[in-house]
Amino acid sequence: MAKRYEEEFKKQIVALYNNGKSLADLNREYGIAKSTIKVWVERYNDSGSFNVNDNRSEEEKELIRLRKKVKQLEMENDIFKAGSVNTRQKIDLIISNRYKYSINAMCKFLKVHRSLVYYHLKKRKEDKNNSKAETKLENAVIRIFRESRNNYGTRKIKRQLQREGIIASRRKIGQIMKKYSLVSNYTVAQYKIRKSKCNEDEIENIVNREFNNRKKLEVVVSDLTYVRVNKRWCYICTLLDLHNKEIIGYSVGENKDAQLVYQAFLTCRYPLSEIEIFHTDRGNEFKNKLIDEVVTTFEIKRSLSAKGCPYDNSPAETFNHILKTECIKGKKFGSLKELEIELMDYINWYNNHRLHGSLGYLTPMEYKEKQLSLNGSKDKISCEFASV
Repeated sequence: MAKRYEEEFKKQIVALYNNGKSLADLNREYGIAKSTIKVWVERYNDSGSFNVNDNRSEEEKELIRLRKKVKQLEMENDIFKAGSVNTRQKIDLIISNRYKYSINAMCKFLKVHRSLVYYHLKKRKEDKNNSKAETKLENAVIRIFRESRNNYGTRKIKRQLQREGIIASRRKIGQIMKKYSLVSNYTVAQYKIRKSKCNEDEIENIVNREFNNRKKLEVVVSDLTYVRVNKRWCYICTLLDLHNKEIIGYSVGENKDAQLVYQAFLTCRYPLSEIEIFHTDRGNEFKNKLIDEVVTTFEIKRSLSAKGCPYDNSPAETFNHILKTECIKGKKFGSLKELEIELMDYINWYNNHRLHGSLGYLTPMEYKEKQLSLNGSKDKISCEFASV
């Protein structure tokens, strides 16, 4: 910002110069640029005034006046037709010509208050910024929805946006989804296949619907679901750890039998000896010598749902619903191999990337790591306390 000097001070500097003090001395002693002192001296000695207008010749003044007049006529000619339009149209015309003509001059000619023009200028700037923010939010919602494989609804999209530092209401997210026709896979009801004969073994339901707050591998639940592959039914078996909803093993096959369950155990990513309880419904595929050998060998306790009570194995049932909706629906599989590849890819995403509302909107792996960290901290505190 240019420094302003009082007129009396300027006169003193000019007097010092006129009395023989050099520009260099005045610059050094007063910190004023030599060019500035020179302008002051020339103007004051010529006209007795520091004002630039007082130091112009009559020809220069006339030329400036004529230039202003020409500019005024150009402006009036450009916006003459706007004289009969409404105030809003006048404001639009002034704003669109603001880089060409003075806003003050146009307001006078069109009889519009300057404050009104500046209000609309500010509002348009705010609208432009809001438009950028709106576009950013819309792009984020579309991206998250696609990355979720068209599965997330407003609740999970909101949580993922929060992870990315973007705040938006579920209502707003819903409006964006409607605008871009982002329809979640969960909007269509699913067909339920008929269940087979039940297992009549007298095995107690030791889980007793206590599905929450289980330790790692304390309870593993399992169930089978069906998939259409090349015009015939095939089946999927999964093993789910109630601790963090992680799928720890799975298998795909043409038959709904014990061999399918056995293959799922073989793919388990953790030692089977760490599983404490294996809980299922009373399907005959879980009643087999092969399965009995597995649970006996690794000392796994068995737990069975009550007859005709799907709620006793609801976590496994729920996962099958999620699987059918998020992974299977809308896809055609020409072979069992295609289904295996799709399932492998989905389970990797489910375990490592999918947000789970029941886990505080963490992924299964994030939840497990968090619990390990918390338990580690407790163990450390206990050890420090014991050593005191």
